Amino acid sequence: MKSAVETLNPTRVRLTVEVPFEELKDSLDAAYKKINQQVTVKGFRKGKVPARVIDQRFGRGAVLEEAVNDALPKFYTDAVNEAELSPLGQPEVDITELKDGETLNFTAEVDIRPTIEIPDYSGIEVEVDAVEVTDEDVEKSVEQLRERFASTSPVERAAEDGDVVTIDLEAKVDGEVLEDGVASGVSYTIGSGELLDGIDDAVKGLEAGGEATFTSELKGGSAAGKESEVTVKVSQVAARELPELDDEFAQLASEFDTLEELKADSRKRLENMKQYDQATQAQERVLEKLLELVEVPVPEKLLEDEINTRKHNLEHHQLGQMGLDLAKYLEIQGKTEEEFETETREAAVKGIKTQFVLDELVKQEKLNVNQEELTEHLMRRAASSGMSPDQFAQAVVEQGQVPLLVGEVARGKALASVVEKATVKDTNGEIVDLEDEEEETEASESTEAEATEAPAEEKTEG
Repeated sequence: MKSAVETLNPTRVRLTVEVPFEELKDSLDAAYKKINQQVTVKGFRKGKVPARVIDQRFGRGAVLEEAVNDALPKFYTDAVNEAELSPLGQPEVDITELKDGETLNFTAEVDIRPTIEIPDYSGIEVEVDAVEVTDEDVEKSVEQLRERFASTSPVERAAEDGDVVTIDLEAKVDGEVLEDGVASGVSYTIGSGELLDGIDDAVKGLEAGGEATFTSELKGGSAAGKESEVTVKVSQVAARELPELDDEFAQLASEFDTLEELKADSRKRLENMKQYDQATQAQERVLEKLLELVEVPVPEKLLEDEINTRKHNLEHHQLGQMGLDLAKYLEIQGKTEEEFETETREAAVKGIKTQFVLDELVKQEKLNVNQEELTEHLMRRAASSGMSPDQFAQAVVEQGQVPLLVGEVARGKALASVVEKATVKDTNGEIVDLEDEEEETEASESTEAEATEAPAEEKTEG
């Protein structure tokens, strides 16, 4: 077999392959054997029909077609390996010449991973938010905890903001009560915004036994997105009572004996959260600076596949679970379809470039992933997916996605190595020392995963 490579552009090549006919022998034998098992010829036992009879009855062309279809993947793979290419996606194959007994010639056009030159990145400087926790932040945190320990008691008065009402609901569309539009004994906190638009105004001022009707767009169910006439009846009004902020509350709501200890712990927790946010912010901004330094051509077919994947995941998974369609989502976001298309394309480009650059760094730095790192990453991914580690691991293995996880961890380590060499300052001009390597690696993995979202190149590489 002989092959030659023609570069069409930085991300696409054409392979020209010439195969001597004798190299098709194994595939021809396999083709005759396969056809033998599928046909019946009078006078011959099944599977024992001679090749010449198959040629006469069914045509030599059918045998050649079967043999070529069988052999092409191997010859294509051999040509790719010989040229040391990294193909992305499936090739477009064109058989240019097939002469029985003489030769098989074909071409294969395929997108390839581009060659990337990564310059010195040790001079990258970024600014991140300073870690500052104010007294107001602490008070807000303690107040949220206090809200969780609120109690309620029925009152004989009209409902007000903050009250908890027990209500029955009935929704009609075009005058007909919906099958899934009736609910009884629903507990609702006025002002929480957790139910239908307009319900707060409807129930405020009502006492137990009172009812009102209002119009609202349904957020879910069989008539999601439609205008509905909703009747709400209040069966009970209860006032929320917050516990006093004292040492007794601290003992009730935490393991601490005093309110001051509880507040000190809240401050520490907020500091830890802001430090994690700061580390994540550093990863994101260093990544942006790194991408600005590197010229990365993006294969158009790969880009279109990535855009389509992102749209599909948004429309059929994320929005579907929320009972929204794309049009309603854009309306809520205040975006036009053109703005959405532009943002999706930009995110897809960034994701592909991120993957290419970090993969090149993995190769340059000779970064490996050990079992412990892979297991930790799997545990985090399982937690974010809502599955148990065992369930997630089984799904990953069954779907053949272990290499994807290994790639995610390796790229996370590559980005962390870049951050180590970068200068990170906060908004106060202070140098930020990201000492916690475990936190840094975890943040880098989440940042890289967010940027690439669905690794299109890995999904389509073959």
